[in-house]
Amino acid sequence: MQVLQRFALCAALAALAGCAGTAATRPTRATAADAAGALYARLDAATRRYANGLDLQRRGDAAAGDAELRAALDDLRDAASACVTTRGCDGQRFVAGFDALLRGGLTSADAGGEGSADAAGDSPGEVTPAGEGEQLSRAMPELGRSVTLLKGRELSELIEMNGPVQVALEEWLTQYRPNLMTAYVNYQYLRWQMAPEYDKAGLPEALLFGMLAKESGGKVHAVSRSGASGPLQFMYATGLRFGLRTVDGFDQRFDPRLSARANAAYINEQLAIFNNNLELVIGAYNGGEGAMQRRAGRGESALSFWNPQIYYGVSQETREYVPMVLAAAWLFMHPERYNLEWPKIAMQPGSITLQQPASIAELTICLGQDGGASDGWFRALRNLNPQLDPQQAAPAGSKLVVPQQLEAVYARNCAAGRWQRLASELHAAALPPAPPGIVARVASRGAASASSGSRVYVVRKGDTVAAIARKTSHCSMRDIADHNALRAPHYPIKPGQRLQLPACAR
Repeated sequence: MQVLQRFALCAALAALAGCAGTAATRPTRATAADAAGALYARLDAATRRYANGLDLQRRGDAAAGDAELRAALDDLRDAASACVTTRGCDGQRFVAGFDALLRGGLTSADAGGEGSADAAGDSPGEVTPAGEGEQLSRAMPELGRSVTLLKGRELSELIEMNGPVQVALEEWLTQYRPNLMTAYVNYQYLRWQMAPEYDKAGLPEALLFGMLAKESGGKVHAVSRSGASGPLQFMYATGLRFGLRTVDGFDQRFDPRLSARANAAYINEQLAIFNNNLELVIGAYNGGEGAMQRRAGRGESALSFWNPQIYYGVSQETREYVPMVLAAAWLFMHPERYNLEWPKIAMQPGSITLQQPASIAELTICLGQDGGASDGWFRALRNLNPQLDPQQAAPAGSKLVVPQQLEAVYARNCAAGRWQRLASELHAAALPPAPPGIVARVASRGAASASSGSRVYVVRKGDTVAAIARKTSHCSMRDIADHNALRAPHYPIKPGQRLQLPACAR
C-alpha cells in the first residue's frame, strides 16, 4: 500500500515538479534518448518477468509466482512514472504494456478479495474479471489508459481514464449532445427488439447503444455514402455473411432485431479472433477486419489498439470512431458522472389495425404529440415498421407496431374525425405541375450535364429518391428530383428508371 501511495503522489506531482530524486537540470538530447531507451528496456524486462510469474503460478508454484508478479508490477510502475517526466519517452508504449497485463490476469493478492481470478474460477491467461485491474488502474500514470472487455462482458472502469475516450466524452457532451439524446430516444423505442439479441450473445447493452449512436443515431433507414445500411450500418456483403438478406423486396439490414443479432454475431466472432480485445474489434467493424488483422495481428499476439503502431496506423476515421463508441457506451452506463440525464421514455410495444388506408406520414399528423412525443411520432413509427414506405398508404386491415400508448390515441384521432381528415388532405396535396416548356429546359440541362460527365443511377426495387441521394450523391433529394423533373411530394420512381445525378454528385 505504501508503494502505491508513494507512486500515486509521485505521478500526481510529476507534471509540475517531478518526483524526489529527479535531476533538476534539463537533459541533453542524447541523454534523454538514452534515458527513454533504458525505460523501454525496463518495460520489456518487467513484461517478461510478469509472464514468468504467471507461468510459475500455472505450474503450481504460487509463492514464487506471486513474488515475480509483484516485482514486475513494481518495476513497471516505477518505469511508467519516470516516463512521464523523461523527454522523448513514448507513454503509449507503457499504455500497451499495462493493457497486455490486464489481459493476462492478476493474482488474488493483487486483485483484492472476492473479485479475484481464483474466486471467479478463471484459469490463468483468461480475460480478468471486473475489479482485478484496480491496482493497475490506480498505478498507471496519466499518459492515457486502456479499456478492456472483461469476463462477463462488462466495460472496465479504465475506460473513463483513457485520453482519446475523454476527448470523445467531451464531444458527446458538447456539440454532439443533441445527436446523443436523439440516439437515446430512438433506441428506447427499439430496445425491446435489439437488446435481447445482445443479451443472448453475452454482450453488454451499453456497447450496442454506443455503436448505434455512432453508426446511425438510431435511424433504422440510415444509408451511408458507401452503401452501409440500417441502424448498425452493415455493408451488403457483410450483412449477407451474417444472415441479412433481401426477402420479398425488404432489405433485412433495416430490421432492428435482425441487425442487432448480426452485429452481436460479428462482435463475438471478432472477439475470438482478437483475443477479447474490444477496441480492435470495434476498429475492425469500422475499418475492416482484414485490415485490422494485418496491422495488429490476431490471437494472443494481437497488439493493443492503443499501441502507437496501431493507433496512429489506422485511418483518422477509425482512430476517432473507436473512442466515440466507447464513450457513448460509458455515458449510457454512467450518465450521473457527467451531469447527464437521459429522457424518460415509456415504451411498451403495442399494435394498431388500420381502419382505413393510411401512410406513416398521415398517422404522424393525426397522432400529433399525444402520448408524450414532443417531436411527434414519425421516427418511432418508421423505425418500428421498417418494411413500410412512409409516404405510401398501407391498406385497411394492415397491422402496425406502435408504442402501446398510441393504441387509444389512434382510435380517438386517426380512425375517423377532424385529425384524420386533415392528415388525408395534407398528404394528398401536391405542387402544381410545371409548364411543359420548363420541363423541357430542365430535361435539356440534365442532358447537358450527362454529356459533361454527370453520372447515371439505375433505380432498384425499394429505392427512394432520399435513399439514392444519401448513398450516391453530395446533393439533396430535391436537387436530384429537380434535375429529373420528379414531382413532389412523393417523387415517384420505378425500378429500371435511369436518373441523372447532377454535377454536385461528383
